Amino acid sequence: MNAESIRQRAELLSEKLTELRRKFHANPELPWQEKETSLFVEEYLRNLGLENIRRGFGGTECGVAADLRGAKPGPCVALRGDMDALPLEEENDLPYRSTRPGVMHACGHDAHTAILLGTAEILSSMKDELSGTVRFLFQPAEEAGYNSGAPRMIEEGALDGVDAVGGLHVWSLLPAGKLGCRVGPVMASADIWDLKIQGKGGHGAMPHKAVDPTVTAATVISTLQTVVSREMDPQDTVVLSVGKLEAGTAVNIIPDTARVAGNVRTTSRDVRDRMEGIMKRVADGICAAMRCTAELTYTPIYPVTVNDPEVTAVMRSAAADILGEENIEEVPVAMGSEDFSYYGEKVPSAYVFLGIADDAKGTGNQHHNPKFNVNDDVLPSGAALLAAFAVRMTGRSS
Repeated sequence: MNAESIRQRAELLSEKLTELRRKFHANPELPWQEKETSLFVEEYLRNLGLENIRRGFGGTECGVAADLRGAKPGPCVALRGDMDALPLEEENDLPYRSTRPGVMHACGHDAHTAILLGTAEILSSMKDELSGTVRFLFQPAEEAGYNSGAPRMIEEGALDGVDAVGGLHVWSLLPAGKLGCRVGPVMASADIWDLKIQGKGGHGAMPHKAVDPTVTAATVISTLQTVVSREMDPQDTVVLSVGKLEAGTAVNIIPDTARVAGNVRTTSRDVRDRMEGIMKRVADGICAAMRCTAELTYTPIYPVTVNDPEVTAVMRSAAADILGEENIEEVPVAMGSEDFSYYGEKVPSAYVFLGIADDAKGTGNQHHNPKFNVNDDVLPSGAALLAAFAVRMTGRSS
């Protein structure tokens, strides 16, 4: 089962993959609402002869998992594609633009779904040559933050018996046809925090009779910036941002409380584990010194996405055969986050970026932009890449 055969089969699916991607684009569904997409995917996989098909995760009818068993023994590799859209009004003037007001595929998950269906079709046509098992994970709710789909699928058995997992993201920061790849941290973690500072309200003319939480909040904010500059190893990538500050109702009233909120991103699992304790120490200390009390709520969202060296080497080898070695680029860590990271915490994983940018086609806009669009020319390459990766992974111990 060589790469040329896989590539040829993928090219034969080019028109179909474009139709599928545009169908999903025109009919976007928000996180945990991907019922229509899931029903379509389930039926498509059933027609391909996949087994152990399950639809519905997290107490919903969203998400699909299915197995393709090869004719020969071997390990089990999972391939993941996310399906959800964003709450965004599309501004593209396209025949397949979103038909649902305020909902848009602005991150490429329509492409991920189409690509993974293409991979399933390629591998099912070569089933007699395939070793092991390929598990397809069509995941809901990647964009849902702390309620995202990956943990729900894992909790409900999606990775049971899986030896490794692979995935890709279409990427407008890379030219079409290029592949971004790296070993180790590839995308940052993302956590959010909310700090309530309790003081004692009073008249603005008599601050000595009050306990001012606004001044305390300002001191906390400035001191938190020293956490990165003075406590973190300069070689670690850490971002601690304040995105929200609320206090007061009138110019002559010292308020009872102030609220500060923001997010933390890092590429180090160790740093991520330490940040809540560090922030609590700073907030408690400053608030105590200024006669206030602090209540920190720290909410982990997405872990660091970390690429396993061995599995990533297999993905890179597959990419070299499908796309050409000259089209593979070593990319820097992306400070965006992905719930694919949850899979990588359970089994060795590889996550790569498939370039889509082409100014002539209007596919260079940022992700989460109302004019974002996918370059359909790369869909066969994505499907072939995941198929070649799965073949290599499942055939290693056969």
